Amino acid sequence: MSSPQEIQQLRRRHKLKSTLGLGETLFASAEDRRFAVALEEGLDRVESGLLAEMAFADNLADVTARYLFDAGGKRIRPTLTLLTAQLGSGNTDAVVIAAQAMEITHLASLYHDDVMDEAEVRRGVPSVQSVWGNSVAILTGDLLFARAGRLIASLGERAVQLQSLTFERLCLGQLHETIGPNPEDDPIEHYLQVLADKTGSLIAAAAEIGVIFSDAPREYEEPVREFGEKIGVAFQLIDDVIDLSAEVEETGKTPGADLRSGVATLPLLFLRRQAEDDADSAALLDRIDRGVSGGAVASEEFTDAIAELRAHPVTRATLDEAHRWAHEGVAALAALPNGPVRRALTKFADTLVERSN
Repeated sequence: MSSPQEIQQLRRRHKLKSTLGLGETLFASAEDRRFAVALEEGLDRVESGLLAEMAFADNLADVTARYLFDAGGKRIRPTLTLLTAQLGSGNTDAVVIAAQAMEITHLASLYHDDVMDEAEVRRGVPSVQSVWGNSVAILTGDLLFARAGRLIASLGERAVQLQSLTFERLCLGQLHETIGPNPEDDPIEHYLQVLADKTGSLIAAAAEIGVIFSDAPREYEEPVREFGEKIGVAFQLIDDVIDLSAEVEETGKTPGADLRSGVATLPLLFLRRQAEDDADSAALLDRIDRGVSGGAVASEEFTDAIAELRAHPVTRATLDEAHRWAHEGVAALAALPNGPVRRALTKFADTLVERSN
């Protein structure tokens, strides 16, 4: 029978495997195994710290703030912070605090996103605003942003500047998504920039802050920042493909949930461009547009249109675009030394783009 310590280690290892795809085969050497243990121990410190930081004296705030945290999550951002910190002094107190702040910032953004998107489900549970209403959801998100800001402030001016710039990009990304492209903008380029701001910026900050507060060589900051941003875009593009999946049990969502909500994902943008020269694509686009504008997204016709879009070449093109962004992110890591950090980041990129297979 396994000891409690062994069970805990297995759970930590499972977390690394499910989050970054870091299986046992990646850690063959003694150096690699020490690296894995450092990540596992860092995750334990981050998780226990988050339990304390998510607590509020007010009873309602304490419940609502913990709601999405307790629902789960892969902890991708704090894991990346801990991972890049191994390029320097490892799991310093500052690195652990930074990792906690990155995760709380991410959680706060989910509360606001779900209000704006009118989402009904998040992490397999009813969204906060569907339980307590929009005002409580918005204010809880604000509370979490404040808590993340307090943690970041304890790290000094450089951390505050990085967090402020990231928060600005998060807001601009949401604003540009809400307003849509200007007439002179290319809709696809506009969409990719929205993804870079809304998702890529925070993942990039999480990777960069691990380098900064582990006192790793400064020349590693730009490569991991570029990696994080490009991987963030690839992550969202894969989600665009998964959104069309017919495997409801695996995705937890109705096929085409984003499209049914009026969100123009990359497959639809590619289809809109192709419809200019292809009659079949134009006919499919018309069925989707009529379903959204006419409020018929629950109809059998719209469901059939989603299935047709899933099989359309534009969905394959979206996958190819995701692979391109991931490949460019991995290429940025060439400036890092060969070793477990670089291998782990590369494996993470590979695991990310395999999610749709």
